[in-house]
Amino acid sequence: MASVDAVKALRSVLQRVHQAAERSGRRGDDVRVVAVGKTKPISLIRQLYDAGHRRFGENYLPQDIIWHFIGHLQSNKAKSLLAAVPNLAVVEGVDNQKIANHLDRAVASIKREPLRVLVQVNTSGETSKSGVDPSGCVELVKHVKMGCPNLEFSGLMTIGMADYSSTPENFKTLSNCKVEVCKAIGMALDQCQLSMGMSGDFEQAIELGSTSVRIGSTIFGPREYAKKR
Repeated sequence: MASVDAVKALRSVLQRVHQAAERSGRRGDDVRVVAVGKTKPISLIRQLYDAGHRRFGENYLPQDIIWHFIGHLQSNKAKSLLAAVPNLAVVEGVDNQKIANHLDRAVASIKREPLRVLVQVNTSGETSKSGVDPSGCVELVKHVKMGCPNLEFSGLMTIGMADYSSTPENFKTLSNCKVEVCKAIGMALDQCQLSMGMSGDFEQAIELGSTSVRIGSTIFGPREYAKKR
């Protein structure tokens, strides 16, 4: 029954995404929904796959999954990640030049197609959050574009506040970074993705320009972590 509920929840999320996109003057298809089933059983994620969804924050499923790695990645894990997940489509979490360089070399070493990456920006100013400061966003993007030939800069992302929600100011900060980045590198605004918004705030994020939302608990229910003894 839980997996059936997840499918219904996904359909509800997709409907809300379409409505929010229309309020922002765009089509629903302009916004990607990444289903993030962290800690959930493979069978539950498989149910969404069988229902036709293909964009996940996991690597458990068949080769036609469009898998996103979300969040901070340790530089020494770049090569092992790429080797273990041949269908890795996007890394949402390049927050410094070191990890960009490691990913670039890892892609070259396994001779795969260029890897799409999003630069992570710390829009809330929280020291606990990964991400480049907004003031350093353009410099990092330029490094990815000009210094990492095996990476393809695709856009920007941000993580919400401590309760996994965010504020209009956080979203507006990322949108402003997008304008600055596109001007600096000569990229069309509609070619630069904005990954912002999760279960608690994705509709507001879409209305403020998000093109990709990461939905976990609204589809799968609360995360279930093993209790520490």
